[in-house]
This record gives sequence, structure tokens and C-alpha cells, in this order.
Amino acid sequence: MADQLGSGTVAGVPAEGGQLSEASTDWSAPEPFHGRTVSWVAVSLIMLAFLTGGLGLILGPLWWLFWASVGLAAIGALLALSTDIFDDWY
Repeated sequence: MADQLGSGTVAGVPAEGGQLSEASTDWSAPEPFHGRTVSWVAVSLIMLAFLTGGLGLILGPLWWLFWASVGLAAIGALLALSTDIFDDWY
């Protein structure tokens, strides 16, 4: 019969600090980071463009409003890419 691990243990990991150990009392959490202002502006532009474009399709369709919204979404996307929005991680 093969060697089997007991309940709640992992091979190669000591029992100390494992699943059954006492909870840590270190409550120091990292400072929250909610993104840069320019990132919020870019996302807000894109969201506004999608909402306006959707309304343009519902209310008519008003093609000029739809295509203006597509242009606004493109401007927001270029702003997001040019300011490195994907580096706004926690």
C-alpha cells in the first residue's frame, strides 16, 4: 500500500503554518489603490460613449449620434492605451 498523507496535510509542507495552525494576527493590509484620475477619465469617456451610442440606436436610429459615440469611444480607448491604464493594478 502506498504512503498516504493524513487529513489536512500536504507532502513536503511542515505542519507549522499550515491549514490547522492558529490564525495570524498581522492585520496590516496594503494601502488601497483606486487607480489614477486619467484612468477614470478614460473609462468614463468609454462608458459615456457606449450609453450615448445605445440611446442613438434606440431613439431612431440616429446614425449621426451612434457614429459620434463610436468616435468618442475610440478617443477614450486611445487615451487609455496612451496612459498605460493596464498598469493600474493593486
